[in-house]
Amino acid sequence: MIETTDSLRDCLAPAKLNLFLHITGRRPDGYHALQTVFQLLDWGDTLHFTHRADGQIVRRTAVADVPAEHDLTVRAATLLKAHTGTGAGVDIEIDKRLPMGAGLGGGSSDAATTLLALNRLWKLDLPRTELQTLALKLGADVPFFVFGKNAFAEGVGEALQAVQLPPRYFLVVTPQVHVPTAVIFSERALTRDSKPLTIADFLARDSCKTGWPDSFGRNDMQPVVVGKYAEVAQVLRWFDNIAPARMTGSGASVFAAFQNQREAELAQARLPAGWNSAVTASLDTHPLFDFAS
Repeated sequence: MIETTDSLRDCLAPAKLNLFLHITGRRPDGYHALQTVFQLLDWGDTLHFTHRADGQIVRRTAVADVPAEHDLTVRAATLLKAHTGTGAGVDIEIDKRLPMGAGLGGGSSDAATTLLALNRLWKLDLPRTELQTLALKLGADVPFFVFGKNAFAEGVGEALQAVQLPPRYFLVVTPQVHVPTAVIFSERALTRDSKPLTIADFLARDSCKTGWPDSFGRNDMQPVVVGKYAEVAQVLRWFDNIAPARMTGSGASVFAAFQNQREAELAQARLPAGWNSAVTASLDTHPLFDFAS
């Protein structure tokens, strides 16, 4: 990252994986109650912020099928500006690398990076807890990225406890399909009664030692997505002969964990031609973690 008095360049908005994802019920407000462990990745979109003295919030980069007024970066900046009453503005540029509808948290991470970066650029000095409260207004995953550490999450994903996870590499494969989260949550076949567990249950299992995604829990959304999207099922079948794999979030990306980069890259080399993939290392903390206290 490059920081000057009026700009922040090359700000990574890291992707996330759900190492497991259980749906434990439905809340009175209609939202689903979840339990998951979020894993940060050293891979994601890159954002650039330049201070504007005229107070305007301007997205300088076109994003396919996302009008500026709907973009989570613009919404995050607008929310933060209204909350604090600052007269500052910002130009936002986005190098979009993460596929949309992949369960990697791309838009949510972009929003969180915007909140953290502008907290610094606009010299607001808001505490992390206040930023997390704002973040929840933008989406259920956004508070995690502001929290900035790998976490055991409950509620709709906003109740967070930091967890220590071993370093590892992941092969992430994303089929050419967009999976709308709202559609999967509305499916009648979706499991909504997984037995609640504790953070101690997770920490006691091999998932914290080896990181293999099948060593703890499951993704309750995966059977529904596989039934609706043959492309996701195809990727999971390919991994059967490579390494234990699991879908992240509501899909469509599928991941497997490896002990080192070479093992992950050897697996990647065996992928069929044309499949979108990335080999990425895990992260312990968000690159902009120090921008909030």
